[in-house]
Amino acid sequence: MNYVPLGHTGLKVSRVILGCGNFGGIGSAPAFFGKGENEAQAHAIMDAAWEMGITVFDTADAYGGGASETYIGNWLRGKGQRVRDQIILSSKVFNPVGDGPNDRGLSRRHIFRQIDASLRRLGVDHLDMYLIHEPDPSTPLEETLSTLNDLVHAGKARYIGASNMPAWLMTKALWLSDKYHWQRFEWVQNSYSLLDRADERELFPLLADQHLGYTPFSPLAGGWLTGKYLAGQPFPTGSRMTLRPEPYERLLNDATYRGLANLAQHAAQRGSDMASLALAWVMSHPMMTAPIIGPRKPAHLQPAINALDITLTASDRNQIEIVLSAES
Repeated sequence: MNYVPLGHTGLKVSRVILGCGNFGGIGSAPAFFGKGENEAQAHAIMDAAWEMGITVFDTADAYGGGASETYIGNWLRGKGQRVRDQIILSSKVFNPVGDGPNDRGLSRRHIFRQIDASLRRLGVDHLDMYLIHEPDPSTPLEETLSTLNDLVHAGKARYIGASNMPAWLMTKALWLSDKYHWQRFEWVQNSYSLLDRADERELFPLLADQHLGYTPFSPLAGGWLTGKYLAGQPFPTGSRMTLRPEPYERLLNDATYRGLANLAQHAAQRGSDMASLALAWVMSHPMMTAPIIGPRKPAHLQPAINALDITLTASDRNQIEIVLSAES
C-alpha cells in the first residue's frame, strides 16, 4: 500500500479508502436499514482492509441509521489503541437521521448535534476527516462553513471536506473561507469512474489550481465496471441495481453493454480483469488522491489489490477510454 498527502495538507492517507456505507444498511436510506452487512461481516471486511494496508475508513452518521459508525467503533475497541492510532476516520453529515424538521441538513444546530453523536458511536474524541454529505440549499453556506471552522478549533474534527459538490459551489466556499479566515475544504468526494467523468470538465481544474484532494466514490459505477451486469440477463440478487438503481439507470442501453464487453476483452488481453483495470484507470489520474471502494465481502478487495500493481501511461488511459466508447 502507498500513502499520499490529502490535498495540500500534511495528512497521509492510504491510496485506497474503505467505504463503509453498506455496514448495517445500504447507504442512508431507511428502507434498507438492516439489509447491509451485519456486524460480524463488517468486522471481517475491516480486518481484510487493515491487513491490506488501508488506513482510511469512510462512513456517515446516517449509514445504516448509525449502525455503520457503531460497527466501526466496536471494531476499533476490539483492536486496541495501536490500531486506533493508525486508522483515519472519515464521516459525513447532512442526510436525515430522524423525522423531525431539524433532523437533517447543514445547520449549526444539526452539525453540532451530529458530530457528537458520531463521536459517541465511533468511541473517539475527534474525527480525522469530516465532510458535508451534500450541499444544503436551505442553510446559508456561511453558517455551515463557520460551524465547521468552530469544530476544527474545538478539536472535534481535524480536516473538513465536501461530497457531491459542484465546482461553482466549491469555488464560493473557498472564497468565503479565505475572506473570513475559516478552515477551508481540503478535498472533494464525488462520483467518478470510466462511466462518470463529469468532474473532469470543471472540478478538476479547480482542484489543480487550489491544490485540493479528490477521493471519489463509485469508482466501479455501482458494479457496472465489474462485469456482473450482462445484456439480456437479470441483475444479480442483492446487487446495487436490484436495491438502489436510480443513480445508474442512465447506463441501461445497448451502447453501455457493448462498451463493457469491449473493455472486458481489452482487460483480458492485458492479463487483467475489468474491475482491476477500471480501478487502475481511476487511480492513475493525476488529480487522484484515493478512490473509495465499498466491498460487500473481503474477497471484493482483490481488484483494488490488483490495481495497485497496474501502471498506466497517459497513452494507456486514452486507449482504455477509446475501447469503452467504441461501438464494436
